[in-house]
Amino acid sequence: MSQLPTKPVSPAPATSALTWHGRRLYRHDVPHRVLSGAVHYFRVHPGLWRDRIRRLADLGLNTIDTYVAWNFHQPREGVAPVFDGWRDVERFIRTAGEEGLDVIVRPGPYICAEWSNGGLPSWLTGRDLAVRSSDPGFTSAVGRWFDELVPRIAALQAAEGGPVVAVQVENEFGSFGDDHAYLRWNREALTARGIRELLFTADGPTDLMLDGGTLPGTLTAVTLGSRPDAARRLLAARRPDEPFVVAEFWNGWFDHWGRRHHVRGVESAVGTLRDIVADGGSVSLYMAHGGTNFGLWAGANEHEGRLRSVVTSYDSDAPVAEDGSLTAKFHAVREALGAQGPVRSPARMPTLPPARVPLVHRADLLPGLRATAAPTTTGPRPASFERLGLDAGMVLHTAHPRIPPGEHRLVLTDVRDRALVLADGDLLGVADPDGPELSVRGTGDAVRLEILVENLGRVNYGPGIGRHKGLLGPVLLDRRIVQGWDSTPLALQEWSATELAGAVAAGPATTHAGVAVATFDVGTPADTFLALPGSGRGLLWVNGFLLGRYWEIGPQVTLYCPAPLLRVGENTVTVLELERLGAVLELRDRPELGPPEEYVEEFD
Repeated sequence: MSQLPTKPVSPAPATSALTWHGRRLYRHDVPHRVLSGAVHYFRVHPGLWRDRIRRLADLGLNTIDTYVAWNFHQPREGVAPVFDGWRDVERFIRTAGEEGLDVIVRPGPYICAEWSNGGLPSWLTGRDLAVRSSDPGFTSAVGRWFDELVPRIAALQAAEGGPVVAVQVENEFGSFGDDHAYLRWNREALTARGIRELLFTADGPTDLMLDGGTLPGTLTAVTLGSRPDAARRLLAARRPDEPFVVAEFWNGWFDHWGRRHHVRGVESAVGTLRDIVADGGSVSLYMAHGGTNFGLWAGANEHEGRLRSVVTSYDSDAPVAEDGSLTAKFHAVREALGAQGPVRSPARMPTLPPARVPLVHRADLLPGLRATAAPTTTGPRPASFERLGLDAGMVLHTAHPRIPPGEHRLVLTDVRDRALVLADGDLLGVADPDGPELSVRGTGDAVRLEILVENLGRVNYGPGIGRHKGLLGPVLLDRRIVQGWDSTPLALQEWSATELAGAVAAGPATTHAGVAVATFDVGTPADTFLALPGSGRGLLWVNGFLLGRYWEIGPQVTLYCPAPLLRVGENTVTVLELERLGAVLELRDRPELGPPEEYVEEFD
């Protein structure tokens, strides 16, 4: 839809389940308090959707909320978005309704969520356009996406007999920009495609963010981790008739590679929660159940110009842990919310017994990667991920510069994010933005220079959203630019079982890195937690499914493997190790997410 109506929007249509007036929220005209919890269908195996939703009902919630990740449904330009299997968001919503819960949908198109690129497809953000703005190049693409998505949500609204009672307009826009024409476009894009339930915005509780992210006539919710009383006063001054709604209460926090595991004490979290729900306040726990950043979907943040990549686990110290366990925080939150019903869910899911399995090195790194490579692009400079149409994974760049005798400086002037550099098959070292320079010895002959560049996660928050990946600046040999490159994309997240088998078969193994395999038998599939002691950094597949990234710098040590990924009989774990392969795969019966650090997010 290119043209959308610009008529005024009432606070909530007469047919909507949720309405508000006099600083109170009502559900079908009965005073109501939303007690919600965030759980993302894209972070939970579909075989466990009902289990996790039921655990949130046991927590004492009456609602769940979920983002919709556009890039999860439409990772390729020109290919219609997919809504089946793991991407069947309609089934997820219906399952919540069957468990007696209302649903709040947050369709973005931007979602943050520590998810790659904030949910925006890299094929879109790679264009020359202004993301999250009224730039027609952006809104036209969002409109086509909403044409596919929004009618599916509309059919599940409470007005149609479904569980959807509210839909969010954009997402924390006030911490990004102030293009109110774009915000109005989003609101009208939803209503024009059939949304009749309550609409709301969600922003941090500061004047700066609320000025940028709110709309007249649309309920204003806030996102916070602390000081709800200050937020309540601010909203009362700005929106005196509206109820107090916290669209995200950060009762925990996420982790970055190379940092500590963030936790929030039970007393701290529950004390703030009690303050939020006092006097009729509504809340959504972010996260109630965090789940996992399977595959290469983990996002990243930027801090002082440097990337901080999000780990594979999205446990978030939530009341319901990554593996579904009911934590001490679960029971304390349940008490604070006054839950009366029984806890129907077991405290923990069954696990496999601990075991140590040999890890067999089958192929070296580059031969294994080349065995499944896509067509190569040739040009005077290295091709970026975006030019190659590659969202995640790696790119192998090859050039053949002549290097005079002696030691020389090799500088990767702008590498995003990390690169292994080899000359005639010998590893020169690792280059990244903090260490872009390596030493190379020449003989006067041409060398085969190979640079394997890894994307460590696309920025999901702030002005860095959509930042490109790859070798973005020239590669310098002393002062001379190296030209004439072959660039081969490695879409690891899309590898089929056949491609993975091809990498395994590309032996022999003669180095310390590459492709390895471990097998183990299972009688009854159950959860397990996988660790690779002695290995350095890489990716791990279970029965052909890319579980995620591991890295010895931590904090995360184990990768959660849910039972539905396993099968009766032999199971195969495939490892792509980039630096140093260990000798064993460990199956553990408990997660190890790293040394904890208390963290409470606050706004100044």
